[in-house]
Amino acid sequence: MTPTLLHTGVGHPDLALLVLTAILSFAAGTGMGAYAALKGKLSKLTGEPTEN
Repeated sequence: MTPTLLHTGVGHPDLALLVLTAILSFAAGTGMGAYAALKGKLSKLTGEPTEN
């Protein structure tokens, strides 16, 4: 293997697990953010107070 300027991690033994974990974490964070935004918009329309 030739040395590279930046280590890309391609030689990591658990690369598939790391990529899968990153994708699932991103999807979960996006889903929670979308849920919170939708909940905030619905509470503004109905006039209900939001909980912190």
